[in-house]
Amino acid sequence: MNRGIYIIANDKVIDHAIALLNSIRLYDQETPIVMIPYDDNYHNIANILSKHYQVRIYEDLEFIDRLSHKLHESFGGKFFARPNQFRKQACWFGPFDQFLYIDTDIVVFEKIIDNLNYLNQVDFICCDYQHLGGIKNVFNSKILEEKIFTENQLQDIFNGGFWGSKKNLISEQDLYETFAECAAHPEYFDFSQKTSDQPIINYMLLKRIPRRFNIVRREGKAPGNWAGSPNFQTQEHVLFDPTVNQPLQYLHWAGIRIQPGCPYWEIWEHYRNLNSALPPADIYAPVNKNQWETRLENLKKQLRQLKANL
Repeated sequence: MNRGIYIIANDKVIDHAIALLNSIRLYDQETPIVMIPYDDNYHNIANILSKHYQVRIYEDLEFIDRLSHKLHESFGGKFFARPNQFRKQACWFGPFDQFLYIDTDIVVFEKIIDNLNYLNQVDFICCDYQHLGGIKNVFNSKILEEKIFTENQLQDIFNGGFWGSKKNLISEQDLYETFAECAAHPEYFDFSQKTSDQPIINYMLLKRIPRRFNIVRREGKAPGNWAGSPNFQTQEHVLFDPTVNQPLQYLHWAGIRIQPGCPYWEIWEHYRNLNSALPPADIYAPVNKNQWETRLENLKKQLRQLKANL
């Protein structure tokens, strides 16, 4: 069985990608990894990841461009804040029969590819507690009012930063049809926090992939993995969740800027700087602004929003 990992990145997230790859390769030197370029600005990161971590670039870049453009256009040209997120849907058509997709704002604490063993029984895996927060950032209440999904089905919503599945389980036509359905009913979705692909991919999962499994529901429970959770404990550069007395499988800084002072900064910095062949990360601590600077920045944001709405 041909297994591997996909990431999506460009030169703006070189430090994040290095931290992720250092953590993956600490536990696993063998699993092939393919990078999907987020945009055309990817050549520096491609060189670094290829040289130090044996990461390959997704071969059919023309296909990625065509696929993401067509998906984006389903909703109209200006609907999404980050339409390039749709490029990750190329995972379904790449070289791996079974694959994990991992965001670059993640570090892992185990041989992460082994989670694909769950695909012996199911067709799709995720690993997070997104469902405990309700349907926020994914769906609006209309999805229940119109009985598109049941309460029980909505317990399977997931964060799009970490998931795994099988090649060609979803076809190009499946993607186009799903996006067309969603474009016809934007009222079903919560895009208030400028999410792009996550609501739609959750819709596709619930509609088209019945054999799915969230790893946090495994026997014996499972640890959390969001960096916004304050209760994790550090033990030799691995985090533990005391509520289940287990080490984390991975940590995800979803919605959190990775910089000095952020949650679990020391963990991220450790993994970022594991490779002595690369210079250490050069990320500055945020500057504390005074009251007037804060007011001025808020005013500028309001003016930009006003212009955008005109």
